[in-house]
Amino acid sequence: MGDRSVKHPSPLRVMSVFGTRPDTIKMAPVVHALAAHPQIEPIVCVSAQHRQMLDDLLFLFDIVPDYDLDIMTTDQSLTQITTRVVAGMEPVLRQACPDVVLVHGDTTTSTSAALAAFYRQIPVGHVEAGLRTSDRWLPFPEEMNRRLTGTIASFHFSPTELAMQHLVRENVTVDDIIVTGNTVIDAFLATARRKDLGAPPRLDELDPDRPLVLVTAHRRENHPHMRRMCEAMRAIASLPMRPQLYWPVHPSPHVRPIAHEVLDGVEGVVLVEPIDYAQMVAAVRRATFVLTDSGGLQEEAPCLGKPVLVMREQTERPEGLEAGTLELVGHSPARILEAAARLLGDPEEYERMARAVNPYGDGRASGRIVAWLLARLRGGEYPAPFEGPHACDGSR
Repeated sequence: MGDRSVKHPSPLRVMSVFGTRPDTIKMAPVVHALAAHPQIEPIVCVSAQHRQMLDDLLFLFDIVPDYDLDIMTTDQSLTQITTRVVAGMEPVLRQACPDVVLVHGDTTTSTSAALAAFYRQIPVGHVEAGLRTSDRWLPFPEEMNRRLTGTIASFHFSPTELAMQHLVRENVTVDDIIVTGNTVIDAFLATARRKDLGAPPRLDELDPDRPLVLVTAHRRENHPHMRRMCEAMRAIASLPMRPQLYWPVHPSPHVRPIAHEVLDGVEGVVLVEPIDYAQMVAAVRRATFVLTDSGGLQEEAPCLGKPVLVMREQTERPEGLEAGTLELVGHSPARILEAAARLLGDPEEYERMARAVNPYGDGRASGRIVAWLLARLRGGEYPAPFEGPHACDGSR
């Protein structure tokens, strides 16, 4: 990287690329941290892989993109997303001339943008690097996206020590990695402290004296199992503890029709249109526990002391399993129902999982990323890594 003592009069040009709901949430605090530093010229490029959800989040986080690829089409395939992002990034990178491109996690946008940057020999920084499952097909396509992006990247911002160890085992040089904590905790805690959070639709219709299960489900590998998962939710609603289920239903044609067919009219079940991120934070705060196949909620909900039942066979976030804040329940109705009944009926089990100690971050990950980039590319002092787990300020 050359002589780190050399002074560079020009600011470091850092391009952040994202385009789905999850990576926008997790990159928003990075964008703000970059913009706050006088030695950095931030550039934002969005793919709009998720158009409406992206736009809502850009408004919430007050981010105005410099470039918008606007790639989304109805029922788009992975191949279409990949080719449109790679082709769209080429003129953007040629015009913007960034010194480094930051991408996030496991989205198809991230892998495609990283590949486009590589073709122009621009270093890539991978935020949320090193998460792994033992199966390249689970979750699909996210696990392979993450591995491919990690192979392309020059700089690796790992959320945990375990994620860093995964990269080291894959022969990534230790000097190219820093453990930062997860930027999703930065975003979640900052949002939870806001006073202007919108009320989630129809949540006030539910009885505050009854348990509330917050549900999200949409992953591609769960599409073949969606009906069985919905049947499990219907069974949960009939438990003697009289739980209520609140599900902002994903618009996917593989999710929405099945959810409404199985659950419409079931007492205690409320299905609503997708809610924005601020409303989701408010819903997590209200929930008794979370039933999800999402990645981000596995990290966010423990900040508020909310147990998470994960409707997947594997998770790339095993730190939560070790900490006891997560439990894998797969997509078997019997397993899902048993775990939910246990949380609802056994106060000791609930308290064991509801420990508000989060292995994923302390709310300062974005600052570590910016400081590390400047130290690496402009010279200076490297930041101390995150050493979790951390008792979050937002705990119950």
